[in-house]
Amino acid sequence: MWPKINLIGSTRHILTLFKKDLLLEIRQQYTFYGVLLYVASTIFVLYMSMGEPEGAVWKGLFWMMQLFICVNAVAKSFLQEGRGRLLYFYTIAGPRDFILSKLLFNALLMLLMSLVSMALFVLMLGNPMPNPLAFVMISCLGGISLSLVFTFLAAIAARAQQSAALMAILGFPLVIPQLLLLGKISTIAFETVLQGGLMEMNLLLGGLDVLIVALALILFPFLWKD
Repeated sequence: MWPKINLIGSTRHILTLFKKDLLLEIRQQYTFYGVLLYVASTIFVLYMSMGEPEGAVWKGLFWMMQLFICVNAVAKSFLQEGRGRLLYFYTIAGPRDFILSKLLFNALLMLLMSLVSMALFVLMLGNPMPNPLAFVMISCLGGISLSLVFTFLAAIAARAQQSAALMAILGFPLVIPQLLLLGKISTIAFETVLQGGLMEMNLLLGGLDVLIVALALILFPFLWKD
C-alpha cells in the first residue's frame, strides 16, 4: 500500500512542477521567441551564403543547429530558478520529482523546437530527403535525446555555479557520440536503400537516453541537498 501512495504522490508533484514550468513559459515566452529568432536568422544567413545545399551538408547543418538550440533553450531551465525558489521546491517536492519534471518539460520544448526548426530548414534550404516523414520522427527523437543530456548537465552546472564552463567541459564527451549516432540514423531519410545496423544504433541511442535519466535520478539528490 505504501509504495502505491508514494507513487501517486510523486506523480502529482511531477505534474504540478511540469505545469508550473509550462505556465511560466506560456506567460513569458522570451525563451521560445528568442530561440525562434535565432534559428530563423541563422537559417536565413545559411540560405544567403549556400543556397540549397546537398543532403549530407543539409543533415550536418540541421544537427548542429539542434545542438545550439538545445544549449540555448534547455540550459536556461535551471538558471532561471533562484535560490529562494529552489528552497521552496525543496520543502514541497523530492529531488527526483523535480528533475523528472524538468526532463519532461525540456523534452516537450525540444520536441516543439525540432519540428519548428525542421520546417524552417525545409522552407529556406529546400528538401533533399527522399523520406521526409522518417526524418521528422528521427529529428523528434534526437531533440528529446539532446534535451535529456543538457537538462542533466544544466542541473549539475547550476548547482556548481559554473554554468557555462562546466556545461562545455561535461557536454563535449556526452554529446559527440550522440550526434554521431543521430547522423548515422538519419541517413535512412536521405537514401533510398535501407542501411544495415540501424536497429542496433536505435537501441544504442535509447540505451544512452535511459542511462542519462538513471544518472540524473541517482546524482541529482546529492546536489539537491546542497
